[in-house]
Amino acid sequence: MEKKLKIALIGYGKMGRAIDLLAQADGHSVILRINSHNQEELTTAALQKADVAIEFSRPEAARANIEACLQAGVPIVVGTTAWLDQLDEVKKRCAICEGALFYASNFSIGVNIFFAVNRYLAQLMAPQTDYEVKLREIHHTQKLDAPSGTAITLAESILQALPRKNQWVNQPSQVSENLEIISERIDPTPGTHEVTYSSPIDTITIHHEAHSREGFARGALQAAAWLVGKKGVFTMQDMLGF
Repeated sequence: MEKKLKIALIGYGKMGRAIDLLAQADGHSVILRINSHNQEELTTAALQKADVAIEFSRPEAARANIEACLQAGVPIVVGTTAWLDQLDEVKKRCAICEGALFYASNFSIGVNIFFAVNRYLAQLMAPQTDYEVKLREIHHTQKLDAPSGTAITLAESILQALPRKNQWVNQPSQVSENLEIISERIDPTPGTHEVTYSSPIDTITIHHEAHSREGFARGALQAAAWLVGKKGVFTMQDMLGF
């Protein structure tokens, strides 16, 4: 029987509320809900009442939230994106605290299968220099970062596999070494990502479209249950065995 968790939710926007509803439906307890109006309640004493924390806040707040949880000895699952330039420092803090951190650009199981397909396709396309590759992502207008963390993850896998590309850019580009990511913000789109390889002869496209936020919320809860009792830094590849 799955253990019922006591969860601290840090960040209470649309994703936080979706996780809250699913957690309660699954019999878990949400014992702390932190948003921009009650940040002072994010204390060590409050956190230590939780089995695990799930963080979906803002990029500028993520590191402080993570470190607060690590300091309190509470494992933390982080879904906030656009903070990974600080990942090395956070990993060091996690090691010092002997804590547990799980981070992902996207917690959807389907998206992580999509990531694996993207990596494999990029390897196959590496010698096929007649093909030009581009990315496109669409989200709702409240999405805080562009490109999305998911798009960046897709792009970085392509850059690793294709020597003819050396950086991604978030705009149309005529420079052949650039990997183009086009970001669109259209309500009420939860998230659509598309990778396209085009040649004069044909086009190959892989496409993932989220129908709602439930897949992201469900994956975050699964990660939280998986993380409890572990030490170290983990990603979806660790949990799914990819």
